[in-house]
Amino acid sequence: MDPVLIPILVAAIVVVFLVAATVRIVPQARRYNIERFGRYRRTLQPGLNFVVPVADRVNTKLDVREQVYSSAPKPVITEDNLVVNIDTVLYYQITDPRAAAYEVADYLQAIDQLTVTTLRNVIGSMDLEQTLTSREEINARLRAVLDDATGKWGIRVNRVEIKAIDPPHSIQEAMEKQMRAERDKRAAVLHAEGERQAKILTAEGTKQKDILEAQGAQQAMILRADGEAKAVELVFQAVHRNNADPKILAYKYLETLPHLAKSDNNTFWVIPGELTEAVRAVTHAFGDQSAMGLPASTQPEEGAAASDADSAPDEDGAPEIEAGSPLSLDAAAAADEVAKRADAVVSDAKAEAARTAQVPGRGQTSGD
Repeated sequence: MDPVLIPILVAAIVVVFLVAATVRIVPQARRYNIERFGRYRRTLQPGLNFVVPVADRVNTKLDVREQVYSSAPKPVITEDNLVVNIDTVLYYQITDPRAAAYEVADYLQAIDQLTVTTLRNVIGSMDLEQTLTSREEINARLRAVLDDATGKWGIRVNRVEIKAIDPPHSIQEAMEKQMRAERDKRAAVLHAEGERQAKILTAEGTKQKDILEAQGAQQAMILRADGEAKAVELVFQAVHRNNADPKILAYKYLETLPHLAKSDNNTFWVIPGELTEAVRAVTHAFGDQSAMGLPASTQPEEGAAASDADSAPDEDGAPEIEAGSPLSLDAAAAADEVAKRADAVVSDAKAEAARTAQVPGRGQTSGD
């Protein structure tokens, strides 16, 4: 080898080494702390950087992105002397690489220990129920304490979350029983409330049904009464308009007697005083005095009934025969006989009316 080439090769190797030692390429979201002769010099930013070879060296490489740190479960005693295991999740970010490297030896361990002591202080003032239901309050108090302590370390705590709170096994069983009892209670209350509502709705429906039925019956009775009133009015107007004679009125009067005698609910009968007058008017009108003659056995009874009526008249002035009196059987027989006679008279009156209708002017002459 040529002796001249050896120094050239050595010089080239030295130059390459110096260039490699001078250039530092820092990735994005990374920070490099540079020391010169053991003393902090500066922090390299992402991109191409130059340092003094041999004199400068990279001490720490830090990641400034937000990071997650999950601690192991830590036992904590509550105010009511119950031991619970709490897991926490910490979200932090390095804001000052120099302080994170030189202000604390191990910032993760420092944050973990600070979290444990803060949890013991916070939860020590709460009972188990408050601990289980006050996670937001615990997280806020933890974050306030950690922010105050880690600020000088160049670290910002963005969020602290309690991942799990595990009470003792016996407490868990008691809580499960309590929750089961609460659910059973709510189910029973809801069932009773449903039955109550069902009964109320049923009662309301029955009430509305009764009201509607009563209103329907009332309307039916009103309409029926209106119809009967209009019918009576029309009959009354027809009678007065046609100037009906006493024969027709006596005929209509006798036509209702069989219906009164055939009633099953009557325990006594009232024989109106106008009965004989009506019979006499009909027989006088049609000249059939023998048809309405009562048998000899009946006449004394009518006389006795008339004498009893004169001695004890009722408010309407008509004699009254009661079912329990000795004359009840004779009165019933007399009523049946009168009904039969009235039916015969009605039949004869209808036949005579038909004949009179065929002969013009006969009925009017008889009336005169």
